[in-house]
Amino acid sequence: MSIGERVRDGWLFVIKRSLNRFTLYQAKRGRLDFAVVRTVGRKSGKTFETTIIVQQVDDGFVIELTYGPQVNWYQNLVAADGGEIIRGESTWRVRGPAEISTAEGMAAFTPSRRFVLKLLRRTHFRKLPLA
Repeated sequence: MSIGERVRDGWLFVIKRSLNRFTLYQAKRGRLDFAVVRTVGRKSGKTFETTIIVQQVDDGFVIELTYGPQVNWYQNLVAADGGEIIRGESTWRVRGPAEISTAEGMAAFTPSRRFVLKLLRRTHFRKLPLA
């Protein structure tokens, strides 16, 4: 394992044990710019909840894939052709994701969120239509 891979794995461990717990707590209370996506594991059949960056739009949600489309929760969402978005006391059933351009994804967010997403060089966006 290279030094870069060790650093990445260490960073992901820290995020999983600290930041993810904090953002999950905030999303379930409807705070900050987070929501929870609830998916069913494509292999295990277990229910998983993952915090994501989301923007509600007229007919669904636009999500930002911080770690790209290869992450497990996203693959579960694709395999099940949908899942649930939870924010505070509200839950929405969504269909499978549709790929959208970076420009379309950015345009869905407020100017202040767009600024942060651009600063972080985010490029992977998807639309989750309401079921």
